[in-house]
Amino acid sequence: MKVVRPMGIIGAVWGFVGVVSLLGFAIFRLAPRAWEALSEPLSTVQWIFLIGFTLFMLVAEGYRGFQKKFSPRTAARVKYLRDHPHPVRVILAPLFCMGYFFAKKKTQITSICLTLGIILLVVIVRFLPNPWRGLVDTGVVLGLAYGIVTFAVFTAKALGGGEYSHSPEVPVES
Repeated sequence: MKVVRPMGIIGAVWGFVGVVSLLGFAIFRLAPRAWEALSEPLSTVQWIFLIGFTLFMLVAEGYRGFQKKFSPRTAARVKYLRDHPHPVRVILAPLFCMGYFFAKKKTQITSICLTLGIILLVVIVRFLPNPWRGLVDTGVVLGLAYGIVTFAVFTAKALGGGEYSHSPEVPVES
């Protein structure tokens, strides 16, 4: 049985809490606008858009993005950090866990491109008039909430002591 060092535990906790905090902060920022849009009377077209876009975000962002890709890999990186602590990776644990560094090239490129894409979408959505912006934010909030839940579940599995088959996608497995 491998001995887990305190620095590994600190890194894993900081990585998990940091990632959840980043996602949670996005929810915190978007939720009031979403709630405001849902508090207004919506037209039939707006209700159809809300339901369709929310389902799309739950499937595309929540299930396909988080549950199938981001959450298992990020949880594997939390576990890797716990088991292979390094001072720089521990200090920058949330960024390490999200794959911005000490990751396979494909993972790094995916993380950077996804971040840039999200920034671009945030800028574009800001130009939408109300309540449309709030309706879009509603779908995003629900997708992010789904993502936090799946990340927590995968992290619990990864750190639970049993076999965890997802790769942390680090350059050299050790």
